[in-house]
Amino acid sequence: MNFRTQIPISTSNLPIDYHSRVVSLGSCFAENIALKFDYFKFQNSVNPFGIIYNPVSIEKIIERVVQKNKFTEKDVFYHNDLWQCFEVHSEWSQPNQEVFLNTLNMLIDSTYLEIKEASHVVITYGTSWIYKSIASQSIVANCHKVPQKAFQKELLSIEIIEESIQNTIALIQSINPKVQFIFTISPVRHLKDGFVENQRSKAHLIAAIHQVLQVPPSGAEGAYFPSYEITMDELRDYRFYSEDMLHPNQIAIDYIWERFVQSHISEDAYSLMEEVSGIQKSLLHKPFNPESEIHQTFVKQLQQKINQIQKKYPFIQFNSWQPEKINPQKHK
Repeated sequence: MNFRTQIPISTSNLPIDYHSRVVSLGSCFAENIALKFDYFKFQNSVNPFGIIYNPVSIEKIIERVVQKNKFTEKDVFYHNDLWQCFEVHSEWSQPNQEVFLNTLNMLIDSTYLEIKEASHVVITYGTSWIYKSIASQSIVANCHKVPQKAFQKELLSIEIIEESIQNTIALIQSINPKVQFIFTISPVRHLKDGFVENQRSKAHLIAAIHQVLQVPPSGAEGAYFPSYEITMDELRDYRFYSEDMLHPNQIAIDYIWERFVQSHISEDAYSLMEEVSGIQKSLLHKPFNPESEIHQTFVKQLQQKINQIQKKYPFIQFNSWQPEKINPQKHK
């Protein structure tokens, strides 16, 4: 007897390998997966403007980047002793307006290059619920703890989300026509909106993405990865959630990543992924006696492995490695 189901996952015709350049955008779950890309040392960047949950705000920031529409004083406001911007996450907020604007505009330039050079763009949508500024009647990416009376809350229709996704694809293709798109829905439950409301929100996102992928914009290569469905169906247990009962825990994230690897990572990359993972684990090793001959042999062999990988893939850097702690004169 089968006591569980497993969602069938197709294998990508254009998988990610170590020559690929990946740009990940969207919800906090996009950052969970990006941490996996970082751990295995793929060429990856994530959420340059911070976490953004809804499709329209992602479209809006992509439009600004592609058109190189720089931020000005009219785009920022002062609140809670910081300069803020409704289009970006509060992690970028600054007490100095000039520094804030310069930082945001530098991000436009760097993100433009990342998108232009990307082989894959992974977009994770979190919610269909949006907050619209009553003063400007524009949808915000982040409320920055401005009182709720300044906004009206709405649920984006499937049609609006579909149009927003199409616009996002077209904008990215205008500077990178060969890029591959991977869409997914965050499994994080937005229960502040309500139980039924969260399901309506996810349903609108799923329906809109599949509408777009059925008839993709001209020349667009897109795929859907079912992270939400894997969590809801294969991981049907609260033990796979963190203490807040909203976010997938590390076991769930690891499992979803395994399924992502099966679907979207080239088999040619598997052996290098194993080597990188072995090095990462070795770098966490804490010796009882750092000066012992056994440990110094271990260090030497580990450095040789790192050098071999970096010779072939110079972009791979192991940041936690601290060779200055080794005395090279003692171990020639």
